[in-house]
Amino acid sequence: MSRESEAEPAKRAALPGTLPEALRAELVAFRRDMHMHPELGNQEFRTTAAIKARLEKAGLKPRVLSVGTGLICDIGIEEGQPVSGVPVLAMRADIDALPIPDTKTECAYRSTVPDRAHACGHDVHTTVVLGAGLVLAELHRQGRLPRPVRLIFQPAEEVLPGGAADAIECGALDGVGRIIAVHCDPRVDAGLIGLREGAITSACDRLEITLDGPGGHTARPHLTTDLVTAAARVVTDVPALVARRVDTRAGLAVTWGRIESGHAPNVIPQHAELSGTVRCLDIEAWRQAPDIVVAAIDEVANLHRAKSEINYVRGVPPVVNDGAVAALLHDAMVARRGEDAVEGTEQSLGGEDFSWYLERVPGAMARLGVRPPGERTVRDLHQGDFDADEHAITVGVELFTAAALLDAATRDA
Repeated sequence: MSRESEAEPAKRAALPGTLPEALRAELVAFRRDMHMHPELGNQEFRTTAAIKARLEKAGLKPRVLSVGTGLICDIGIEEGQPVSGVPVLAMRADIDALPIPDTKTECAYRSTVPDRAHACGHDVHTTVVLGAGLVLAELHRQGRLPRPVRLIFQPAEEVLPGGAADAIECGALDGVGRIIAVHCDPRVDAGLIGLREGAITSACDRLEITLDGPGGHTARPHLTTDLVTAAARVVTDVPALVARRVDTRAGLAVTWGRIESGHAPNVIPQHAELSGTVRCLDIEAWRQAPDIVVAAIDEVANLHRAKSEINYVRGVPPVVNDGAVAALLHDAMVARRGEDAVEGTEQSLGGEDFSWYLERVPGAMARLGVRPPGERTVRDLHQGDFDADEHAITVGVELFTAAALLDAATRDA
């Protein structure tokens, strides 16, 4: 697939804020450096310092969040002055990495940190928002930025319930009228974005369970609590019970990731542990999910005379794209790259703490294509071999700059 048709340069020239070649090269280098030095949630000190230094070099005044990592940076808002009148358009990036090894073998910028990798594209997200901020800062200096913009570099997206809460507490949404974000998608070609109105991700919670009983000999399970059987029934029966207690269209699903119990083949154990996730496509069903899931676990455990302790960890609600903001991203992409650069996308069962921002202000997230055009290898997020076609950086920057300009035009219309 061609990245850019002959007609595209004219379309892109219709709006200011295209990405200069020198800045393009700098951003690629920034992303590669970040990719080589991944940091886990709430430990992103090097990353925070690098972003802060580049924004300050551009004459901006970023402020580090009170948690010590992550930043907020305003463009077109006087320092120390309250935001009033014109609503701010916020652009959010997440800056943390994953606790998995980088398994790319032929990559000059692979992770230099053992068992750490930017395997979800947060380095791309960060570079996109940084690049957009630098372009928009220059437009502001020229008197061509019609609306204030806020850059949010958020820590700890991968840590439930997510670092969005810390950013919000530090004033990330003060004065914000709309918020936008992108998420890398290895199923979409670089040069394209995927969009949908309504829910684009799933809710995601974490479930941790312990089951206990007196234990005993496997020759006499009738005299004790057959704990392994009880755990097995929780694993198999609870998802089925939960699925029958809500509308099936809500997509409420319990999936297990760990079960552990016992040490010997002829000993019924006294303790078992299970953990997994609860995912849900519908926000109202998600709000009911803790009561439904806990009740189902208790029913099954009691049936098998096992004592249960349940730790239901609230994660994130679905990301529900506002129709008007999704339309803004659509129009911005069309203005830059043409109608063929936007495609529909399905709702994902992955969780994303961008949803917490959308609980407070309207916003939308787009899928940013990072698959090299023509690539046939099926890759996925959260895998050690994940990488991105860096053309996506240019696309993301120009999408966000166009959105900032069109947002103003839309509000003034």
